Amino acid sequence: MLLGNIPTRTKLKPIFVGLLALFFCSPAFALTDEEIKRGFNLTVFGSEIASLGLQSRYVHKFCDEVKFRIHNLSSKNRTRSVRRFINTLEKQIAGLNVRIVDDGERANFNIYVVNCSNYKQTVREKVERRRNAQTLGKCLVKSRFSRAGMIRSDAVIVSNEGEALFRRCLIEEILQGLGPLNENTSLDRSVFNDTSKHTRFTKFDRLILNMLYDERVKNGASPRSVSKVLDEVLSDTRKRLGL
Repeated sequence: MLLGNIPTRTKLKPIFVGLLALFFCSPAFALTDEEIKRGFNLTVFGSEIASLGLQSRYVHKFCDEVKFRIHNLSSKNRTRSVRRFINTLEKQIAGLNVRIVDDGERANFNIYVVNCSNYKQTVREKVERRRNAQTLGKCLVKSRFSRAGMIRSDAVIVSNEGEALFRRCLIEEILQGLGPLNENTSLDRSVFNDTSKHTRFTKFDRLILNMLYDERVKNGASPRSVSKVLDEVLSDTRKRLGL
């Protein structure tokens, strides 16, 4: 089909590009301060695990170096992929110190990569340490913490159910194990939402993790206490990340 002797796709191309620019530059798709602060409060305060109760209503993050140990128990060796992501964390999250440790060294963050057939057994033996423990989903992280900060996290990630699921679980469980333990289905720009399809460390989640690891956000702080510094922390984090 022709429009004024010009092929249709040639005529529509600048219009299409213009619509895309309008779509992605629209304020509706910008990350607003209120949206980010809401996401911070929904993920940092609260927990998917209801039994934690009031313990989850304060800030918890690692104070010292996070020492990761990778346990590849799957038929496909995922160690390189896991190491690659862990090694990006210090650059992406200011205030966070990480190291991958070898067998024999004491770790405070264990990552078990398993086949789907071994998922339940690994959760029960390595994480819950109970033979009849409930094992939902295809990946999880369980953390121990106090008002002084995170003590230990253990993540179990299924390897052989496709690349998208592996990547999604890897990012979600490691990031959650650093402190923001809650999820919410309204956070469509975040991996902290089991209904979203993100398989990358999103801009939204980078902001949340950088805000959490800002030195002005203290372990044991309540939502009311954090609210006094959150605007300043968010502003500085935006400038530093260019977001």
